[in-house]
Amino acid sequence: MTNQKNPNVVVIGGGTGMPVILRGLKELPIHLTTLVTVADDGGSSGRIRSIMDLPAPGDIRNCLAALSDAEPFLIQLFQHRFTEGNGLSGHSMGNLLLAAMASITGDFYKGIQELSRVLSVKGDIYPITNESLSLSAEMMDGSIVNGESKIPIENKRIKRVFLTPDPAQPLPDAIKAIEQADIVVISPGSLYTSILPNLIIPGVGKALSETKAKVIYICNLMTQSGETAGYAASDHVQAIFDHIGPNTVDAIVSPNESIDKRIQAIYAEENAQPVIYDMAYLADMGLEIIEGDIIIERDGVIRHDAKKIAELIHALL
Repeated sequence: MTNQKNPNVVVIGGGTGMPVILRGLKELPIHLTTLVTVADDGGSSGRIRSIMDLPAPGDIRNCLAALSDAEPFLIQLFQHRFTEGNGLSGHSMGNLLLAAMASITGDFYKGIQELSRVLSVKGDIYPITNESLSLSAEMMDGSIVNGESKIPIENKRIKRVFLTPDPAQPLPDAIKAIEQADIVVISPGSLYTSILPNLIIPGVGKALSETKAKVIYICNLMTQSGETAGYAASDHVQAIFDHIGPNTVDAIVSPNESIDKRIQAIYAEENAQPVIYDMAYLADMGLEIIEGDIIIERDGVIRHDAKKIAELIHALL
């Protein structure tokens, strides 16, 4: 089958949860488009941004690796992080390659396209914007925190997040992908610093509310200290609605099994608890609830099961 005949699936997000979902979806007979946040300002991405006026490359790098069909050693090289060397320590090879490609082509997105070709990436990867952005948060106490990496550290209740410059310009192809999608998946990830920075880009919320596609939210399994402490699943959805308006999410994926007490104890050390899926509230918000056996545990860490999430999406298609 050609891409034109395959269903169009769009995934929006960033952080560590998104590549997990992508690894499952890339095995399906679909045309896959990935829309990725570029607001990160910590670690290697932040250092590169301080030198070059670029969108953050880190989340893009992880998505390229997840969707690549290149030789495993090439992916290992791409994801290699230097641990020593003056100026190199802490940098990821893939981040440096993205910065180099942007310099060679004169455009961040063109650089992504070239690396996608080299790495035999399935589908399309779009930065949600081609601009260098800064994320800020207004806290419930009225204080303002500037910088994506600084927001969770404040450990305050977040009222809203916003971007500078405002308004940021969305990548036109990103909006077009949402408009033409059969299914849109909002991936798991840090709600305020990985997911919402995509959704608050002008035009994205409007596209989500107007698309004929079913918009599915894969909520986090655990709360996150400094962002969503005490949040139920409905609180996650409400935060999305508060930022971009109601009727922008149609369905939510819910696990149908509980998390082992042993695992809960490990996460409790990081002030994280299982997200409560409050079904009655979710239904009152007009959401379809899609339940499944979607949790996998490895070495004391739980993740969404990429294969089973892909099977759920495929069944909907």
